[in-house]
Amino acid sequence: MKFGLLFALGAVLALGVALPALAAGPETPAIDGRHLGLSWILPFVGILLSIAIMPLAAPRFWHHHFGKVSAGWAALVVVPFAALYGVPTALYEITHLLLLDYIPFIVLLTTLFTVTGGIHIRGNLYGSPSMNTSLLAIGTVLAGWMGTTGASMLLIRPMIRANDDRRHKIHVFVFFIFLVSNIGGALTPLGDPPLFLGFLKGVSFFWTTEHLFSEMLLCAVVLLTLFYGIDSYWYRKEGRKKPDPTPESPIRIEGGVNIILLAIVVGIVLASGTWNPGVHFTVYHVPLELQHVLRDLALVAVIGLSLKLTPRKTRTDNAFTWGPMAEVAKLFAGIFVTIAPALAILRAGSDGALAPLVSLVTGPDGQPLNVWYFWLTGILSSFLDNAPTYLVFFNLAGGDPHLLMGALASTLAAISCGAVFMGANTYIGNAPNFMVKAVVEEAGIRMPSFFGYMAWSSAILLPLFVVLTFIFF
Repeated sequence: MKFGLLFALGAVLALGVALPALAAGPETPAIDGRHLGLSWILPFVGILLSIAIMPLAAPRFWHHHFGKVSAGWAALVVVPFAALYGVPTALYEITHLLLLDYIPFIVLLTTLFTVTGGIHIRGNLYGSPSMNTSLLAIGTVLAGWMGTTGASMLLIRPMIRANDDRRHKIHVFVFFIFLVSNIGGALTPLGDPPLFLGFLKGVSFFWTTEHLFSEMLLCAVVLLTLFYGIDSYWYRKEGRKKPDPTPESPIRIEGGVNIILLAIVVGIVLASGTWNPGVHFTVYHVPLELQHVLRDLALVAVIGLSLKLTPRKTRTDNAFTWGPMAEVAKLFAGIFVTIAPALAILRAGSDGALAPLVSLVTGPDGQPLNVWYFWLTGILSSFLDNAPTYLVFFNLAGGDPHLLMGALASTLAAISCGAVFMGANTYIGNAPNFMVKAVVEEAGIRMPSFFGYMAWSSAILLPLFVVLTFIFF
């Protein structure tokens, strides 16, 4: 399975290098969003609702057929569109999404997933309030550099072992999702998929570090302080605990070569955003820049090195499997295809079918209303996936990275914070949320239900986001 996935990624990237000119003509056959009605958005809504509802309503069916469901929703866009507007236009849009958005997105996620899956923290920690708070703080910082998925998968099992003798511990994993799986991802484009998509659209690597740091720090400090108070209360209430069932053993890190590879990943992504040799070529009207192609090829090479250099036992002890990554790849393939009409409509602005939404986030003077950008991006990111939601509002704000990093920096910050932070509101807001829930339940710990988790997030996160609005937006 691992070599098949690696081969597939390399083959698709090699195709982009080997076919420098498949252009069909002088005109780019792109979608004209002015001619698309809202019915074209229904498959996009359908696939996101499927992701939200079916794992809970029909878990057995979803587990075996989520790839078919994703392909079915994508077909409801591709087939009618090709029939009505022509195969060249449909082919161009798919090629554009595949080469410029989907492949770089999946390659980075796969790289971080593979590298962090080769790092195993062995040993037992004692789950006192100070230790738990320290682990959450460390995870929050790591999430910005190894991704929320990588940091979550690296630390969730040590967190489980540290608290295996605690009677009241659900709150530990709820706050873990808040901080490590979401809030901490705001530091860099490596932290959370929405920010990496922004990086692919031209947002500079350290823009998020500079412009989202204060917002992230406020959320992290408030949540860590609140967690320490709650955890201390339950710790005292438990009184004398039974002996720790996990044998005492020293803390050590295995698979250290992956830490070096993780630093290489950061360097590769950073270099692709700063080095511009001015070399580009086209694949069916889609312009590909040399530095981006080399970035993805280098990341695939890092995947191969990690698999080669990491002892098999290390990954086995981490319970590393390709299942979560395969699920993300299949679902996001459908998401990226079905989102194409929505993005085209948004590009049409006030001439498109989503003109009311454009007017809602735009003031009478034509300036963006950052409060609405923050809350609308956030609300949709809570129930849909935050990566495509970010793309929707990025395009709604004009889609010009230079303008959004400059005169409209506060607008881009509002969109980014809404997508990253409010992905923590539900289990389905961000991929690591469900992954953490699954790992914790696999360890025999009962997590809150879908709406039970929302009760936690509504009571804790929503007031915090209101405060964030008044201070920053």
